[in-house]
Amino acid sequence: MLGLSLTMPSVAETAVPLPQPRPAEAPAAAAAGGDTAPKSEEGNAAAPAPPAAPEPSACRRALTGDIAIAPSIAPIHEANGCGGDDLVKLEAVVLRGGQRVDLKPAATLRCEMARAVADWIRDDAEPLAESLGSVLRGLDNFDSYECRGRNRVKGAKLSEHGKANALDVRSLDLANGTKLSLTDRGLSREIREKVLWSVCGRFTTVLGPGSDWYHEDHIHLDIAQRRNNYKLCQWNVYDPLPETPPLLPAERPSDAPPRAAAVEQGTAASGEAADRQDEPAREK
Repeated sequence: MLGLSLTMPSVAETAVPLPQPRPAEAPAAAAAGGDTAPKSEEGNAAAPAPPAAPEPSACRRALTGDIAIAPSIAPIHEANGCGGDDLVKLEAVVLRGGQRVDLKPAATLRCEMARAVADWIRDDAEPLAESLGSVLRGLDNFDSYECRGRNRVKGAKLSEHGKANALDVRSLDLANGTKLSLTDRGLSREIREKVLWSVCGRFTTVLGPGSDWYHEDHIHLDIAQRRNNYKLCQWNVYDPLPETPPLLPAERPSDAPPRAAAVEQGTAASGEAADRQDEPAREK
């Protein structure tokens, strides 16, 4: 027994098998204590892409910088149906020679209305300014988009201004300092009539002096669509006021004899009174 124990090797002397060396292409081990759980697909998914911008309208594509300075603005949707889509801020119209006609202030309009205004200024108003020996430089914008009823009457039908579909014009301003105030009776009747014919040929609604009491100091323009393409052009071009006011008749002297008509009326009244006094006697 003792001899056998002396010939057996000790545990320390017994060879212990070692692990195989780590392959060079093996993935790196996760850091100690790190989260080794696989990530969910939701965490790996990319953020959703923002919605694509709507395609520009045909009007927007046509209203280029060589026609007008009219940046697009966000749609407006207010209470009572006010506002609309495809809106622009019409800051200026560009003439064919490159000069700017500034709208003061800039007008908030539907693109189609802005294009109608630009065409009118380029094709009609500018030739009128040239015929007067000057160049068009500005347009006095009295009103464009405003959420309101017609003529600002409470409860009235929605105005075309509330649809960004109308422009109120007070004057056309020339480079030589001349102001063509369209409702001023001191302005040549011929000039006012030329403007009248031009706007009534382009816009579906034209309201000015004589249409109602709300348009005595400006011209309303819009492109409202009506059945059978009906147009409304109501603008009375009044004659210029006389340079010298007519003389008023002198006061009637207090000692003047009564007029013949007054005498006749007085005689008739006396006869009627006498008849009334006789009536009771006749009845009796």
